[in-house]
Amino acid sequence: MDDLQEFDRYMAHLSEGLGHADRQAGLRGYCTGLLAPLKRKSVEPMAAHLAPSATRSRHQSLHHFVADSAWSDEQMLLRVAQWVVPAMDFSDGGWWIIDDTGFPKQGRHSVGVARQYCGMLGKQDNCQVAVSVTLACQAGSLPVAWQLYLPKEWADDKPRRDKAGVPQDAGFATKPAIALAQIERLLEQGAPKHCVLADAGYGVETAFRERLSELGLPYVVGVTGQVTVWPPGHAPLPPEAYSGRGVVPTRQRLGDAKNQRPQSVKDLAFDLGPSQWQSVEWREGTNFTLRSRFARVRVRAAHRDTERTQLRPEQWVLIEWPEGHREPMKYWLSTLPEELPLQRLVFEAKMRWRIERDYQDLKQELGLGHYEGRGWRGFHHHASLSIAAYGFLMAEQLRHPAGAGKKNSAQRSKPALPTHYKPRGSPAHAAPRPIVHHDFAAAYRRSLAQDTTPMPVLPARKRKATLVTQ
Repeated sequence: MDDLQEFDRYMAHLSEGLGHADRQAGLRGYCTGLLAPLKRKSVEPMAAHLAPSATRSRHQSLHHFVADSAWSDEQMLLRVAQWVVPAMDFSDGGWWIIDDTGFPKQGRHSVGVARQYCGMLGKQDNCQVAVSVTLACQAGSLPVAWQLYLPKEWADDKPRRDKAGVPQDAGFATKPAIALAQIERLLEQGAPKHCVLADAGYGVETAFRERLSELGLPYVVGVTGQVTVWPPGHAPLPPEAYSGRGVVPTRQRLGDAKNQRPQSVKDLAFDLGPSQWQSVEWREGTNFTLRSRFARVRVRAAHRDTERTQLRPEQWVLIEWPEGHREPMKYWLSTLPEELPLQRLVFEAKMRWRIERDYQDLKQELGLGHYEGRGWRGFHHHASLSIAAYGFLMAEQLRHPAGAGKKNSAQRSKPALPTHYKPRGSPAHAAPRPIVHHDFAAAYRRSLAQDTTPMPVLPARKRKATLVTQ
């Protein structure tokens, strides 16, 4: 079966980053279990599926591999990217998508668990939260960085840290700070400077946006309606004239008049005239074309202007206000070029849908949230292996868009929009095609039953440990 041969080559490539040859069986078994048609993909049901007659021993080996074995989850994600990225087409743009996702969790001993906002539940609850960076093109995407958010109550609790195996250098950091550190590591590995996308949880932080600009990364990030800006024709007042005595004034000032103070982007939206709003289509959905009403204005961000000596550069504020709504629905700030057409700016802002699809597939199909251990190492190992299984399927889908995962589908063509995408708001009957190819998993399980010895690992060419990009 061609898929099995390709999977063997993929496993051989990933195995090069494990450090010891005896970990190869654990890698292959764990990834195969994640690809299997199981309702829950924690260690015990995967072991029962892979070895019905030797479930206990397989359970022990899989548990040791994911929870205790000292291989690098960062190296695993790097090698997954080296396999998938060459299949991605960046001819019409590439994006770094920053986001976080939560996993409901009971108790207080699982690493990082705390009462905090959980996007999966849409409210505050007991959960773990991880921050990720995803590399995306129009046809596909792949998480390339993943780190647990450690709440301050955990960062300051040494007994709990020690019991969960939290590394000494893993202190408290905000989610934007974690994301920036991930981006900086990717750039150090040779990653290109694609546009960064993030929601308002990151975009409202001025330091986050400024650091992206310092790194030379353009961005389109969500903000709330309360974020303040200087609209066209308005700016902070220059420093006071030097009196000839004392320190020379260098800081900008705010005036008393209304036009000498910044304005919230929500108020700015209400001040725009009807001619400034346009209906824009940005993508074909499953059953309809996605469109809404948008306006954009060149502004300067406003934040502690009286502590600055120079004006901030201009950027776009993009506003979405659908027809019939009482007020705007979404806002973005963007440093994309001034000459960029409105339709393209909207398209870039809306590319965040890819990370939502990633999380949905990883959680519903590949067991991302099913890990039942409590430790730091196991949490990150399990996530990197879920992403590894997803990476294999994504690469197959990108390379064979007409029939991903099917036998004799060797013809390569330009990547197309994944057929499993279903935009939010679509009718319930417009179900997406699952990314998981269960026929492949079943065939691999049969191959294990026919050969009780470990399957041979095909030799793979040594690759430099850098992020492969186009």
